[in-house]
Amino acid sequence: MPTPTTLAERQTASHANGHAASSLAGHSRTILSTIYEPVAAELAEVEQRLAGELRSDYPFVDELVRYGCLLGGKRMRPALLLLVAKAIAGRVNEAHLTLATVVEMIHTATLVHDDVLDEAAMRRHLATVNSRWDNEASVLLGDFLFSHAFYLASTLDSTVGCRRIGRATNIVCEGELRQKGSRGNFLLPEQEYLEIIEAKTAELTAVSARLGAEFAGSSESLASEMDGFGRDLGIAFQIADDLLDVQGEEQATGKSLGTDLEKQKPTLPIIRALALADNADRATMLELLQSDARRPELLAPLLQRYEALDYARQKGQYFADRARERLSGLSASPAREVLAAMTQFVMSRSV
Repeated sequence: MPTPTTLAERQTASHANGHAASSLAGHSRTILSTIYEPVAAELAEVEQRLAGELRSDYPFVDELVRYGCLLGGKRMRPALLLLVAKAIAGRVNEAHLTLATVVEMIHTATLVHDDVLDEAAMRRHLATVNSRWDNEASVLLGDFLFSHAFYLASTLDSTVGCRRIGRATNIVCEGELRQKGSRGNFLLPEQEYLEIIEAKTAELTAVSARLGAEFAGSSESLASEMDGFGRDLGIAFQIADDLLDVQGEEQATGKSLGTDLEKQKPTLPIIRALALADNADRATMLELLQSDARRPELLAPLLQRYEALDYARQKGQYFADRARERLSGLSASPAREVLAAMTQFVMSRSV
């Protein structure tokens, strides 16, 4: 298996060669299939469990929940849980498989609800549930996934998993509510922005890593460090998404872009540019953000002028690097190498 350094070199070389966006998407999928290799069999088991759990005797419900299962995509959260478990204990147990299934259900539920909030039309190169059916179906599907995930977590002998998942999901929802409350506030302080994305995105990656550690019998200090690893990784992942929203290509990403701007969500590149802009540029940016349908195209020169994209990319890389440093407490293993490689992958998505 290639080492993380080799993966990083391959990514850099690919970008330097100027591959088209669609090639980059294919390259990312190849990287993921490579870095998940140490838990490939376990992830296949999780897929089987998802398929088994997400079904119904009623045709309409069955079609809806099976379709929703396709929207989860990268399976990063279950992979993270399984990789941490294997890095600590050398193996994955039954509880890990159940919890990996649970976190993917929770994640998919948040995506389905997010697509309603964003009025998104595409995800993972597929029509979103709200565009293929309607918002009512999406809300109910998200509720189905949330409630079924909690039921599944409750089947474990220990209540720890259910308690952790419940608290994390509450924090995720609170983060989404905070983001809703900050819409249109493009002068949001950067620190508050980071708190919001830590809650709405990073909390679930954090609890995934923690559960992988705790159910592998780790010490509390190591479990806490794995929580921090997942948290930093999730923050980096969200910053990369911010960058994709203003400069990505839908053909490559497979989802609707520009929705953050359309929904007036303050993202890091925008926050940074506004913080540095002179009065005239700030007024121009705010006018574009609040009224012009061609905002991404017209904002690009201003984001470039204040090096806001570079700043956001460096900030994301800072969290990715900090996540990698948290792995120092793990013994050398293929699983640990893969966890390190994931910190390289998350930011490569924004380039």
